[in-house]
Amino acid sequence: MTSLATGFARAQRWLREHPLALDAAIATLALACMVVGSFAEPYGEHGPTFGARSPGARSLLLMTLAAAALVCRRRQPMAVLAFTGVLSLIELVFGEPSAPVAMCAVIALYTVASRTDRSTTWRVGLLTMVTLSGAAMFFGTTPWYTQENVGVFAWTGMAAAAGDAVRSRRAFVNAIRERAERAERTREEEARRRVAEERLRIARDLHDVVAHHIALVNVQAGVAAHVMDKRPDQAKEALSHVREASRSALSELRATVGLLRQSGDPEAPTEPAPGLDVLDELVTTFRQAGLPVEVARADQGVHRPAAVDLAAYRIIQEALTNVRKHAGSGASAEVSVIRVGTTLEVTVIDNGSPGGEGPQCVHARASADAQPREAHDGGGKGRTDSTGRNDGDDREDRGGHGLLGMRERVSALGGRLSTGPRYGGGFRVQAILPLTARTGEDR
Repeated sequence: MTSLATGFARAQRWLREHPLALDAAIATLALACMVVGSFAEPYGEHGPTFGARSPGARSLLLMTLAAAALVCRRRQPMAVLAFTGVLSLIELVFGEPSAPVAMCAVIALYTVASRTDRSTTWRVGLLTMVTLSGAAMFFGTTPWYTQENVGVFAWTGMAAAAGDAVRSRRAFVNAIRERAERAERTREEEARRRVAEERLRIARDLHDVVAHHIALVNVQAGVAAHVMDKRPDQAKEALSHVREASRSALSELRATVGLLRQSGDPEAPTEPAPGLDVLDELVTTFRQAGLPVEVARADQGVHRPAAVDLAAYRIIQEALTNVRKHAGSGASAEVSVIRVGTTLEVTVIDNGSPGGEGPQCVHARASADAQPREAHDGGGKGRTDSTGRNDGDDREDRGGHGLLGMRERVSALGGRLSTGPRYGGGFRVQAILPLTARTGEDR
């Protein structure tokens, strides 16, 4: 049974790939049926008999010509229908008795109906039905109400209806296939978009983790090198902080890179993403690195979405890292986390350093060129930092991605980020995050 179905499928596929061979086979079968049918006598003395009559030379010629025309029915359906219709009329008018040449006209009418629109099918089908049926009824040798004459009318009508049904089904299948292909393309585009967003998010996380911990390691290592000879105890403490910072960096990197694992890979990360619940631990690492940090919070009892919680943590982490890197040794920072209505305001400010460049000017300059001007506080062309230097100068310092990463995080959640120098010195970073953020699951 399986081999039979396989053979049938192969034959069907071959005939679909070679339509001319299929049309030739249909023409041969139609010719054989017409020739066999022309030997039948439906009104014999004792009912229908076979072999009581034989077709004439004219009838054989008309049947052969009509069958041969069917080979071209796909390329020129209207011409084939007109040709076979004329041959059928000749046989119906002059045949004595007439041979079933109209069978080829029925096949040609089906082809026209299956390859044209419905209005054309109605017009051509009605014309063919009336012409052939009228010729059979008024010019035939039998009474007009005989079964043969009614059969011509019925077969032409069914051919038109069958062809229109096949055309409709073909159009329906093509529409379903097109929708399926379009849906597949849409799914692929959506998958590529989500992959790009996930890569960007992981890149931001990696930048935040590496920048924060490496900055702390760099500072503590510098302290240890400076006091190694004169104060070994302090150098030992600094090296201990280096060890703790590097261990934390490795843990966070392992958790972040672990997101790239496949479902079957071992040792999938189980630690939750950091958030404001561990803000005190983050601030402690900066205090140990020599940066005084004060924290003020007014968000007790606030439910924070996971995306908002992570974004707030990363913004504070990056802002404090930039303060430690660029503000100088005499700088201090203040962090505030406050709920205002349906938003969470996260602010990090510092007092700068008299000899420093300004805590985040390196990053501010890189971000200012990549973001619209009105997105920054002041928006002025000649804004300066705490040292009086214009934030558009010194293009050689480009390359930071801290503020750009902050802005991308906040924009993804539908919030607002403002950054810029403070009046009198220092720098300010303020993020307003909606507590009903548009996370990736909600989109």
